[in-house]
Amino acid sequence: MNDNFQKCAFPAEISDAAEIILRGGIGAVPTETVYGLAADALNPDAVRKIFEAKGRPFIDPLIVHVDSIEMAMELAEPLPGMSKMAEAFWPGPLTMVLPRKACVPDIVAAGLPTVALRMPSHLLIRELISRCGRPLAAPSANPFGYVSPTCAEHVREQLGDRIDFIIDGGECKCGLESSIVLMASSPKKLLRPGPILPDKIEAVLGEAIERNPKKNDARPQAPGMLDSHYSPKSRLKLFDVPSDIPADFCGEIIFIKRPSNPSGREYWLSESGDLDEAARNMFSLLRALDKISKHGFYCQRPPAEGIGLAMLDRLSRAETKI
Repeated sequence: MNDNFQKCAFPAEISDAAEIILRGGIGAVPTETVYGLAADALNPDAVRKIFEAKGRPFIDPLIVHVDSIEMAMELAEPLPGMSKMAEAFWPGPLTMVLPRKACVPDIVAAGLPTVALRMPSHLLIRELISRCGRPLAAPSANPFGYVSPTCAEHVREQLGDRIDFIIDGGECKCGLESSIVLMASSPKKLLRPGPILPDKIEAVLGEAIERNPKKNDARPQAPGMLDSHYSPKSRLKLFDVPSDIPADFCGEIIFIKRPSNPSGREYWLSESGDLDEAARNMFSLLRALDKISKHGFYCQRPPAEGIGLAMLDRLSRAETKI
């Protein structure tokens, strides 16, 4: 990896990163959700490097990031409701799955007739897309199935020797991946909960969406839909109240809100129990504990409301399945 990219400033080194992308290279870029591993979405050979660096199965489609509605329309066919959704939530943490045009390589779409599109709000990735003049395929910049990265150091630790650059944009604002809506169905479907809440989506669309569609591990319709995902290496189990935890458990325990008298092995995602703060800190704390844990850890199950829906989705997939 080029050491010049250990920390990039905006916009001086963005041009160098754009040149690498246009030559078929790959690199890590910040978004408001998590860090992404980016390549020219219209270059199948470059996109293949993403799959190889992550160890990602080719059945799992990628999200393509754009910097304008015009760029999105070059990649997908418009559908009713798309314009309203884009006006309300773009740029931002919403991904729409739409019928793809012929220019989108099969490898990006995992052979599906659709393409997942998002316009991120983070200025660094938007500037990179603009400098490239090309859409960027950018799944999370981590080994496949592991906890998503929310800062540049997370990427550097695991993928630093497999990629061409890392753009350091600080901590991610959301800390959880985008909401994904399948627009190419009736009713429209929430394929992955995220920072844009279902009630807000339905209010903009003026119609109900299917919130818990049936999933197929052999043929996922969008990223992050596999039954096992976002997982630490250590054993992770969820609990509702402390009495759910076995009395002889001697590993670490994660609470949503700071306990009144925490022990040395008790951690929390928010001092006050604020779910937005908890969501922002969740992946980072899971990674930190994964480095030190000898006996695994328990994490308190968040409430199934607001951003807690997205947290619960990620934790349920991360939970050890034995």
